[in-house]
Amino acid sequence: MSLPTLAVWKFASCDGCQLTLLDCEDELLALAGRVRIASFTEASSAVLPGPYDVSLVEGSITTPADERRILDVRAQSRILVTIGACATAGGIQALRNFGDVAEFAASIYASPEYLSTLGTSTPISAHVPVDFELRGCPIDRRQLLETLTAVLAGRKPDLPDTSVCTECKRRGLTCVTVAHGTPCLGPVTHAGCGALCPSCSRGCFGCFGPMTAPNTAALLPILRTCGMTEAAVGRVFATFNAAAPDFAAVAGERRP
Repeated sequence: MSLPTLAVWKFASCDGCQLTLLDCEDELLALAGRVRIASFTEASSAVLPGPYDVSLVEGSITTPADERRILDVRAQSRILVTIGACATAGGIQALRNFGDVAEFAASIYASPEYLSTLGTSTPISAHVPVDFELRGCPIDRRQLLETLTAVLAGRKPDLPDTSVCTECKRRGLTCVTVAHGTPCLGPVTHAGCGALCPSCSRGCFGCFGPMTAPNTAALLPILRTCGMTEAAVGRVFATFNAAAPDFAAVAGERRP
């Protein structure tokens, strides 16, 4: 019986989520015995032809070539998993969505007419069907291993759909907002990081993107009470997940 094939694809991104897979170390060695890594240019120049049982896709769609290539990747993949904020929400490069890309290009490049780029940075799900999403900048290695293990076992991955606040409670952490007046996006941010920043007495920066149906309207007065200006509120929502609709709405209303 042949091993299932795994492919890893890069679009507009920093490669940090692919490095999370390489950082799995011992677990990666065990995984390598269960799957055949058919395409992963971050790790090897060897590329086997598709179709592929599982594809991990990092990065957002920012060029016409990206638009065409993601269709090909989807056609070759039985299961497609997007990994990271770029792939799931457009990434920090989606800040271009609030401005004029032609103006940006003209101010930087001597011959911008030679550029081939889109006016927006969009998530993979805006172009093709996605089976599972792993949030974060970068993703959490535990969620990655859980997803790959579940796919190999033929079950649905056990991925959280709650807020970072629930992770703080499970870890017994003191709320940084209540105790210290520290601004924190934990109440509206998707769980998955293990409450990393609050565990270091820092407010959540929202790198896992908005949770399902986030109540941002209720959080905004609290952020202001903690000393954030309207401009600062706009900036904190326009970072890793700038194109996520629930965060983009808050950021867009506060653009200068």
